Amino acid sequence: MRQPLVAGNWKMHGTRAGINDLVTGIKQGMTAGITAEVALCPPFVYVTDTGRMLADSSIALGAQNLCAERGEGAYTGEVSGAMLKDAGCTFVIVGHSERRALYGEGDALVAKKFFAALAAGLTPILCVGELLGERERGDTEAVVARQLDAVLLQEGGVAGLAQAVIAYEPVWAIGTGRTATPEQAQEVHAYIRGRVAEHDRAVADKLRILYGGSVKANNAPELFAMADIDGGLIGGASLDAGQFVAICRAAS
Repeated sequence: MRQPLVAGNWKMHGTRAGINDLVTGIKQGMTAGITAEVALCPPFVYVTDTGRMLADSSIALGAQNLCAERGEGAYTGEVSGAMLKDAGCTFVIVGHSERRALYGEGDALVAKKFFAALAAGLTPILCVGELLGERERGDTEAVVARQLDAVLLQEGGVAGLAQAVIAYEPVWAIGTGRTATPEQAQEVHAYIRGRVAEHDRAVADKLRILYGGSVKANNAPELFAMADIDGGLIGGASLDAGQFVAICRAAS
């Protein structure tokens, strides 16, 4: 049985005061009825602040990105996986669609970051997903396969996925208010699991695959009811404590 995971991606939002209120509200909502694993991924500058606030809770800490290089070095402006681990992070998002689209991160760089995260003892949340035009051309599976294979076909790729999480995020449904139907999302999730199963069925069966595309409290129950959707990577709704807690409850 795969334990659901709900990870909040705060993106470039927040102030110290606002995050204090948000974390307080989320912690207060984490009642005994919530059995999903929960993680929060603040901006880099608030990682340690958020970690301190989560210290007395079961909520895990994550980051939104990491440097592809391992250890220390002359990489001005970058943050290593080892630093994130030292700051208390458990998870790190790798290859989010905004990193790919806005900052030109290609499949090879995303794969390098994936393995850098593993080397630091972090659990990477590997994001895959197609653009609207790619979906309209019927290229969804080809795009997702390419992004997934960048990791899967490397030496240690299957073993790496055994220690990772995948998030399917249809790019056309992020921040647009549009959401893939539960059936559309399930179809791609099943495809991802099947592709991993071609290499290792046991890894595929245990692999948590999250949905990340405008998940809200009102659509979460139907999405999470799908057989291969194991929780969500939540953007905007994770900035509202009530919404986020309701999503965590739906995943439970």
